[in-house]
Amino acid sequence: MSNYSKQTNWGQFIPLVTVFFFWGFVAASNDILIPVFKKEFNLSQSQSQLVSLAFYFAYTIGSLIYMLISKGLKSDLINKIGYKNGLIAGLLISACGTLLFYPAANIGSFPLMISGLFIVGLGFSLQQIVANPLSIEVGPKETGSQRLTMAGGINNFGTTIGPLIVAYAIFGSATASNSEASIESVKIPYLILGAAFVLVAIFLKFSSLPSVTPTNTENTEDIIPGKHKSSALQYPQLVLGMIAIFLYVGVEVSTASNLPAYMETSLGFKTSEIAPYVSLYWASLMIGRWTGAVEAFDMTASMKKIFQFLAPYLAFGVFLLVNAIAKHDLSHFYIYGIIIVAIIICDILSKGNPARMLLIFSLAGITALLIGMMSSGMVSVYAFTSVGLFCSTLWPCIFALAINGLGKHTNQGSGLLIMMIMGGGFVSWFQGSLADYTNIHFSYIVGVLCFAYLAFYAIKVKSILKSQGISLNEKTKVSGH
Repeated sequence: MSNYSKQTNWGQFIPLVTVFFFWGFVAASNDILIPVFKKEFNLSQSQSQLVSLAFYFAYTIGSLIYMLISKGLKSDLINKIGYKNGLIAGLLISACGTLLFYPAANIGSFPLMISGLFIVGLGFSLQQIVANPLSIEVGPKETGSQRLTMAGGINNFGTTIGPLIVAYAIFGSATASNSEASIESVKIPYLILGAAFVLVAIFLKFSSLPSVTPTNTENTEDIIPGKHKSSALQYPQLVLGMIAIFLYVGVEVSTASNLPAYMETSLGFKTSEIAPYVSLYWASLMIGRWTGAVEAFDMTASMKKIFQFLAPYLAFGVFLLVNAIAKHDLSHFYIYGIIIVAIIICDILSKGNPARMLLIFSLAGITALLIGMMSSGMVSVYAFTSVGLFCSTLWPCIFALAINGLGKHTNQGSGLLIMMIMGGGFVSWFQGSLADYTNIHFSYIVGVLCFAYLAFYAIKVKSILKSQGISLNEKTKVSGH
């Protein structure tokens, strides 16, 4: 077994990933709220989508507020209050948002409801700014992207079970197909969620997470000795990485959000038959992230090879179990086990290098979309669904590459990257508009173009970091045993 010069601090990392779980839990549960709000408030389809818009736009507003406060303080806010306090503050802000559900339900106010979701999203934005770089910090930088992948797997576990739990709490059933629910039924689940946020904040307070920012305070130099950069935006790896995050979130969200329309208009599926396939798409991200997370564990090479094959099928088993509980027909999904082999191969070829992984997975994503566009029937559905597999590890790869070498500007860079989550809404809207002018099948060319840029970034960022004296291939090892 070989070790890096610094090992992952699991005592810090495990408490940290609890916030990743909540991000997925709430984001996926929003889909349960939409049909309830649409009926109870007599909304149009576009008006009901304000649920998602309010939640995701909060990330951008939260990042802007963070940067403005930092500018006013003339010091990075997180560097000033510390990682732990930043996470706790974010959780408490989100908890305040859940409290609005109670009066909103009592007076039947849709604006107050989405205001509550907006505040929850504001809290999440602060948590994201802190938690993503901290996931890299609590262990060797060489495996930082793998720890983010592991945290993303926990996030997707939240997206898998969140809708089931919230649907059961609201409807008394583990399915969202029954929208016969009073707006009053929303109050208690979200008050419980708020209490959970407070409990996690208390848990983090007494955890071993660092109370102050342990790194990211050093000056960084340009190729001209002694010339220090004054802003994160002066780093090309970050600027290009911001575009990459925008397009990555865009292709991830738009591929799934346009899948129902494709299956309805092109394949004649009923709306009630589509939910399991959308579920499979999001479960594919969990499958991929569990696979990519294996590299973060300190184990023998032979054990890693075993878990590289075992982990994705364990995640696939979670998907099957969840859908069995929801009483969905599983017979259509067993063949997907063969498709999972593709991500195992991609993961092995990447060798844990974030730039190589970003390139390989982006090319695989392009291939999946092109197969989907050039085929029909269930072949196209599984091709589009498999995009989730190849999106699974892109966030940690892009994030780790974009903040590499930023030094004291790391948290500012993190905030700028979180702001670009808004790409999910814009790219989805653009693909939908293209579908109106052409057809839904052809509109997936938007995803191909997004992946093409990500492949370009994977190649370009390697040379950018090399010019700054940063090698992605260097892995410092200590004595093996």
